[in-house]
Amino acid sequence: MQRTVSIAHVSHRLKAPFRISRGVKTAAEVVVVEIVEDGLIGRGESVPYARYDETVDSVIAQLQPAAQALRDGARPHDAVALLTAGAARNALDCALWDLRAKREGLSVEALTALRVPDSLVTAVTVSLDSPEAMGLAAQAVASAPLIKVKLSAEDPAARLLAVAKAAPRARLIVDPNEGWDFAILDGLKPILSDLNIALVEQPLPAGADQALEGYDPPYPICADESVHVAEDLAGLKGRYRAVNLKLDKAGGLSEALLMLEEARNHGFELMVGCMVASSLAIAPALHLAGSCAFADLDGPWWLAEDHPGGCRVADGRMTRPAEGFWGDGVTATGLWL
Repeated sequence: MQRTVSIAHVSHRLKAPFRISRGVKTAAEVVVVEIVEDGLIGRGESVPYARYDETVDSVIAQLQPAAQALRDGARPHDAVALLTAGAARNALDCALWDLRAKREGLSVEALTALRVPDSLVTAVTVSLDSPEAMGLAAQAVASAPLIKVKLSAEDPAARLLAVAKAAPRARLIVDPNEGWDFAILDGLKPILSDLNIALVEQPLPAGADQALEGYDPPYPICADESVHVAEDLAGLKGRYRAVNLKLDKAGGLSEALLMLEEARNHGFELMVGCMVASSLAIAPALHLAGSCAFADLDGPWWLAEDHPGGCRVADGRMTRPAEGFWGDGVTATGLWL
């Protein structure tokens, strides 16, 4: 068996600045792992996230021992076990799933028994800006059934109401990215109760979410930064009604599949989410989407240019990638030029 492993930093320019309560980005900085084994290629992508003290350099450094173990003939499971949950393990795990599908001639869809929808509703994001700018951004995507609204502690009501007015038929996911305290959350309850709110996502810092214990507003509160892996889920009961499954937090599709089952066992509503990334990061997450009530997978929609054959988003609906793009058990032809 001949096996090579390469690790690369790739920068994808965004079509517009993406702002949340923690900062702004103008490019998606991702790490791509490519494994070649006997002429077959498996690829995976992850997004290093500063919130978890990750950088492109730190993720690449974390990957090096596992990559070398694979080059030396280690079993995939043993190589993945060298990494903890996070972006590095996600890139490697997803590349190994892609490679396995090609090696076995079976799609990841068949291997997991999870159907990938041909088309699904995905949230499209209105990033943090002035109320006027957010209203205009919402007007541009008003035909989307589901809109995610990025907010901070600064005048959240005006920003939220501007979006709701501009897109009156859309359901809204409100996402402060840990930027509120309980007083802000509870103070907004009358406004939130009057709007078409699908979820309020991680309103409080992960270390302060004990304040949600027993809090039961008429809309679900969804854990994001408070949940990374399956063992986190039991401790969230009584605080959250929904959880956001993200491959970069979980450390890959393998752990996310365990989370999916465990979250069902605990009765959580489910959303599958993403970072701002290319379709190479989204394709594995689509295997969770058919089992989730909500999808927030618009990462590629923010790119100035995505991969040929990747996911496409129009009017708030996403279509799956072309055959051979990722995890199909077939070799891509002309998609990675």
